[in-house]
Amino acid sequence: MASEHADYTGRTQCGTEPRSPLRDFLRTETGSAAVLVAAALVALAWANASPSAYESFWGTHLSLRLGSHGISLDLREWINSGLMTLFFFVVGLEARREFDLGELRERRRLALPLAAGLSSMIVPIALYLAVNAGHGTEQGWGVAMSTDTAFALGLLAVVGRHIPPNLRVFILTMSVVDDFVALGVIAVFYGDRLTVPALPVAVAAFAVILLVRRLGVRRGAVYAVLGVVMWGALLDSGVDPIVTGLAMGLLTYAYPASRSDLEQASGLFRLFREQPTPELERHVRVGIASAISPNDRYQGMYHPWTSYLVVPVFALANAGIELGGGRLADAFTSPITLGILIAYGVGKPVGVVAASALTAAASRGRVRLPVGWGALVAGGTLSAAGFTVSLLIATHAFTGAALEDAKIGVLSTLLLSFLTSRLVTAVIATLPKPLRLRVLLGKAETIIDLATPVDPDVDHVRGPEHAPVTIVEYGDYECPYCGQAEPVVRELLADFGDVRYVWRHLPLTDVHINAQLAAEAAEAAARQDRFWEMHDLLLRHQGDLPFEQLRAYATAAELDIARFERDLDAHKGAARVAADVESADLSSVAGTPTFFVNGRRHHGAYDIASLSAAVRVARARAAITD
Repeated sequence: MASEHADYTGRTQCGTEPRSPLRDFLRTETGSAAVLVAAALVALAWANASPSAYESFWGTHLSLRLGSHGISLDLREWINSGLMTLFFFVVGLEARREFDLGELRERRRLALPLAAGLSSMIVPIALYLAVNAGHGTEQGWGVAMSTDTAFALGLLAVVGRHIPPNLRVFILTMSVVDDFVALGVIAVFYGDRLTVPALPVAVAAFAVILLVRRLGVRRGAVYAVLGVVMWGALLDSGVDPIVTGLAMGLLTYAYPASRSDLEQASGLFRLFREQPTPELERHVRVGIASAISPNDRYQGMYHPWTSYLVVPVFALANAGIELGGGRLADAFTSPITLGILIAYGVGKPVGVVAASALTAAASRGRVRLPVGWGALVAGGTLSAAGFTVSLLIATHAFTGAALEDAKIGVLSTLLLSFLTSRLVTAVIATLPKPLRLRVLLGKAETIIDLATPVDPDVDHVRGPEHAPVTIVEYGDYECPYCGQAEPVVRELLADFGDVRYVWRHLPLTDVHINAQLAAEAAEAAARQDRFWEMHDLLLRHQGDLPFEQLRAYATAAELDIARFERDLDAHKGAARVAADVESADLSSVAGTPTFFVNGRRHHGAYDIASLSAAVRVARARAAITD
């Protein structure tokens, strides 16, 4: 089967099913943290080597004019209000993706990260105001509220090797909540004085965006033009225009690719192969694009740019601080710096843990923690990493020495978050294994993605009947990626004696002409209790599956050949294959191989390390549940 990846360490949804945007997002943000740190260090070096050159460069004005209308901003403002709009667009896309397809598709799960996100802003703000009361610096309270997602997840990758994956989703969701609130704070409390004539234009542009979305318009250019109008009107009105990005992202649908849309795209491509005309080429592009949700497409387009360019450039423009002449000593006696450090170092963990405990208690068991209490505390200390939005608000709240104090406080939160998170994870690592697993995993209910449960009386099962971990693979005997995954599955079963493996058919007949017949041949062998023997032979000879060869494989599997041919001619296995395909549709499986581990879809690589890690987490969770 065709795939955008060249090897089997790509996504389990090879080819027809989109990659996991939630896992891609986490991996990109973690990797970009190093680029972000490098940009901040370059900014510090530049600002200290030549302060005047640093400020002069970022203070350079750039104007865009169209007739009598135009915008004139310095480079720092173009970055903070312009490029950062794209960053918040990607944040909005991920939030919408999580809401439509991820953990938050069960709406009751939204309560906990929402409460934790709000509390992890309110408590730090209160602490900042307490430290700064009477000093005339209270207006900087907004600096103390927002977690930087890239740094928090980057630190998690460094200090939290054994932290369960659900914590990453929890941190991401909390970050989206406080980014959303922070943008509202910027717009209401840190914007310039409102200009009424421009504000209705922005509202009208947003209303038109909602209308064309309601009408089903899918052309990105239409939304881009309307978004630019809204952005310009908000800038002119005195409201920070970066809210445009978050609003547009939250409006962008996410949905899984359907098999019918993918089959239609395959048909269009075959027509183009027969007649490679420009008109058919346009139809193919439109057909492929329509099979993938706009949310997936835009994340794939813009996320690398925001992670590796936009946010680092923002750091380069805003993180430069002069540190000479006792500046650090002065800063750490400033109520601004101390307020920010106390707000993040104490307020963030307390806010996260307290709100989670109160929400879980108030729900009387209806809302459960997504992780154990130890992992939750680690999440609180990781959320103490402030940077992007904090620096953005600092540039609105302060100038001069006060701004430098705020920047030093914000940059210091990164080191503080690392040290406290490392301490928490080190303490957890010293606990006895049973207690450590309980502290990390808790008793969270997991979302079951597999719509049709495994039935040993119906499914083809390898391994112990009562194994604590069950892996289900939807596969196609002609799919080369299924063939590449097969030795990984064998190694996994050899390494773990308590894993049960289930194969379900998903022949992709629009791209693999022999896949359906091969699946029926496996079912014909199953009628003679030789399914796994035939299964292994089919995967071993994927490139050679015509009827004549199927008969040879049946001989090698020691089947009754006459009976095998009668069953295959009568298509006696077709109903069983169709039932598997129907179960795949119910679970939104459109490509092969797709794996489920204890009912949860496995996103990410399907090499031995990744699948083994998923099995270990599932086994530990099963042990706690039992």
